[in-house]
Parts: sequence; structure tokens; C-alpha cells
Amino acid sequence: MTEMIQLVCQGCDAINRLPPERLGDRPVCGRCRAQLFPGQPIALDAARFKRHLQHDSVPLLVDFWASWCGPCRAMAPEFEAAARQLEPRMRLAKLSTEEAPEVAQRLRITGIPLLGLFADGREVSRRAGAMPASQIVAWAEGALDAPGVTPPAARAS
Repeated sequence: MTEMIQLVCQGCDAINRLPPERLGDRPVCGRCRAQLFPGQPIALDAARFKRHLQHDSVPLLVDFWASWCGPCRAMAPEFEAAARQLEPRMRLAKLSTEEAPEVAQRLRITGIPLLGLFADGREVSRRAGAMPASQIVAWAEGALDAPGVTPPAARAS
């Protein structure tokens, strides 16, 4: 029997289950029919961040940013381009440290922009500073391929 993976819908936050081999088939939410991998980063608040950490089987790459941060704004289109290249191997999301200061404090984020890579509900790597899409992709793939980082079910994509 195939091990099922879980994905939280970016539209309605429903938890969807599907076989890992279907990750590349542009899956949609069983409840609201939204694409589970929209090809762009999804916006998270503190509650949604926690839900994705707890329930997504695929790794989560988060851009921690703030609206007043010039380098954050400059990196935004690069992070979007990276989403198109990295999905469905991982989910990309943005979390404003202005709107969720408790998350930034808990994770000890002291500078932005900061990329955090999470797998199995825990942080596995982080990198500070603005960077182009190619560098985001190379860093994320390298961090994801480190031994013991990616759950076996998420590697099927």
C-alpha cells in the first residue's frame, strides 16, 4: 500500500491526502478545488504557519520579510520565480515578521530577509540576505538533499 502524504490547501487550509507520485500532477484541493501548488509563494500568518508545519508532508521554504525592508521587496520577485522551479518538491511561503512577531521571536529571527527551510515540523536550515532565484533554488535544493532532511514520501516527486 502506498504511503499517503498530506498537503494543507493554500486556499481553505483543508488537509489533503494523496499518493506521493501524484505531486507532479498539479493536484487540487478536495474541498475548494484550489491548486495545491499554485506556482507562487503562499501567504502565511502565525496560525497558518503552524498548521503547515504540523501537517504538510513536503518541506516548507519560508521567506521571512517585512514591508519596510528594501532587500525583502527586491527579493520578492526572485522568490516567486524560485517557487515555479521548486514546486512540488517543496512548498514556498512568505511570512511577514511585522504581522507575526511572535513567530520571528520564537525562531530568533534577527535579520531579514531570511529564508528558513522546514521538514518534518522542524527547521533544518536557514539563510539570511537577499538573493536571486538561481541562488535560492541552489541553496534550497542543497539543504533539502542533506542526509536525513527530506522525508522519504516527499522524495517521490
